[in-house]
Amino acid sequence: MSTPASRLRLVFAGTPEFALPGLRACLAADAGVVAVYTQPDRPAGRGRKLAPSPVKQAAQTAGIPVEQPESLKTPDAQQRLRKHAPDLIVVIAYGLILPRKVLAVPRLGCWNVHASLLPRWRGAAPIQRAILAGDAETGVCLMQMQAGLDTGPVLLSEATPIRADDTGGTLHDRLAELGSHVLADGLRRVVAGENLHPTPQPETGATYAHKLDKAEARLDFTQPARELERKVRAFDPWPVAEAELAGERVRVWGALALPSPESRVPSPGSVISANKLGVDLACGEGVLRILKLQRAGGRVIGAADYLNARPELKTATASCKP
Repeated sequence: MSTPASRLRLVFAGTPEFALPGLRACLAADAGVVAVYTQPDRPAGRGRKLAPSPVKQAAQTAGIPVEQPESLKTPDAQQRLRKHAPDLIVVIAYGLILPRKVLAVPRLGCWNVHASLLPRWRGAAPIQRAILAGDAETGVCLMQMQAGLDTGPVLLSEATPIRADDTGGTLHDRLAELGSHVLADGLRRVVAGENLHPTPQPETGATYAHKLDKAEARLDFTQPARELERKVRAFDPWPVAEAELAGERVRVWGALALPSPESRVPSPGSVISANKLGVDLACGEGVLRILKLQRAGGRVIGAADYLNARPELKTATASCKP
């Protein structure tokens, strides 16, 4: 893949916060962003008023024309895209499918910044799925788009470890910035006339990152504590893990997996102990210590504050006698 020394015409396609660092990388490149594509305004907030996407707001601030088609499958939408005459389309978390006819519009094709080390975690929720699976690392790939879902060859990639305290939110932010650096490197090299050599994805090792479902957020204490801890981290900030804690439904914002006590453990979900360090719940394997939680209609609080409201938990703990 090569390009002449003339200034590249870029079209950027993205919608959520994750795409913003990539948009900034395109704006900083020695190229021209001639249009930004983003999803139509959606209802948001308590009033459910139509709200622009983060990418639309950034594009308007930068004075870039914004396009918001419901679909790119119609002849009208495709003809409008052709009028922008892009040399390259950069896609980051756009949310709409790019048909083959759209992929063929720019002479350099379409690039996608994907938040995983492909072929692992193709699909909608790669960040959370990597945490849930207990992966030691993840990363970003700059991929040449094809008609398949995240199946295109990889142009550039960079890895990052998944830390023991990473949440879906912290890893999201780190990968967004990492993706912008990889994209900026790719743009710089192509603008300079360098050839980027696409590397086909391996045929083995592909996994699919299904879209998150709120139903997944319910903590099942028959599962191992280490899996529940990962679920709490992965689902922060959305959809947030939920648990039944001594008869009360709460949202769990912080938890720590501990080994099982030497004595016999009671039934899963039972409170083993409760003090200022946390509320310890029996699991199918190990113990889950609840560190931060949220009662219905309340704010996020630590275990000590929660026990001030429910002091009976300090004494009404499950028996662990052999």
